[in-house]
Amino acid sequence: MGESGLVKVVVLAGGVGGARFLLGVKAALGMPAIGAAPDDSAHDVTALVNTADDVWLHGLRICPDLDTCMYTLGGGIDTERGWGHANETWTVSEELKAYGADPTWFGLGDKDIATHLIRSRMLRAGYPLSAVTEALCHRWQPGVTLLPMSDDRVETHVVVDDPDEPAQQKALHFQEWWVRYRAGLPAHSIVPIGADEAKPAPGVTEALAEADVVLIAPSNPVVSVGTVLAVPGIKPALQATKAKVVGVSPIIGDRPLRGMADACLSAIGVETTAEAVGRHYGARKADGILDGWLIAAGESADVPGIDVMDVPLLMSDVDATVAMVRAAFELAGTSVD
Repeated sequence: MGESGLVKVVVLAGGVGGARFLLGVKAALGMPAIGAAPDDSAHDVTALVNTADDVWLHGLRICPDLDTCMYTLGGGIDTERGWGHANETWTVSEELKAYGADPTWFGLGDKDIATHLIRSRMLRAGYPLSAVTEALCHRWQPGVTLLPMSDDRVETHVVVDDPDEPAQQKALHFQEWWVRYRAGLPAHSIVPIGADEAKPAPGVTEALAEADVVLIAPSNPVVSVGTVLAVPGIKPALQATKAKVVGVSPIIGDRPLRGMADACLSAIGVETTAEAVGRHYGARKADGILDGWLIAAGESADVPGIDVMDVPLLMSDVDATVAMVRAAFELAGTSVD
């Protein structure tokens, strides 16, 4: 813990679950769940966000996980869908479909397009994604430092049987597999293309080194957390941090909390159970990443080398998420006033 009771929390996050978890982290620290903290706030939260879901569409760079975190924490998210702007309109998307402009399966809201226009213009001007993200956050004031896992281009591709030629295989961008096909095509492999040549974005490894506690959000273990860890330098920094690392299971009763994480886990040969995911992450003392693992209340998991605690995991509202985060702090041995 830093000076004057300052607690530095780092969260590895992706997707809707990661964004909602971050709301609970802020509230558990006594910060406003939505919006910026007061200037004299005693705590600091940094989110290391998956960017391997990112894709170029219609000449625009789309960063779904960064935007979902930014909109959620800034109070602009569509709470029913969990992604995109609230009170969105779809005029441009409908006009693109009228033109037959591919892809027609990925809708872009009119307000959301403004974010993508600014990002794409800045990227083309030579600004790195981390600087672009910082600039966009000036508009939303999320109260959290949002860091892309890397400024380098990393995109997850999924190898499936070709739906048009079943005897052949083809690689799809993750977004096409996830959004167009709803992960309904069994995946033979899931690969974050470019990850092995990427570098952590500025501030990523430094945040891990300076953290008092590191939390792994209940995000998809394969295409959210797994892609962050695939960037060389991030996993070693996580293993070397002085802070305790506590993960939250995205599985309740052998089913994913949200989305289709089971399809991703099946692709890498991991069962859809809290125990299997905990073993997949592994203990830090055995070349893994975890010191502690939160699983759903009433369940049990044998995960060698890792302290396991069962607590309610449904993020039904901010208060429920706060209770979960406080349990993670407790498991990490971190006291928050």
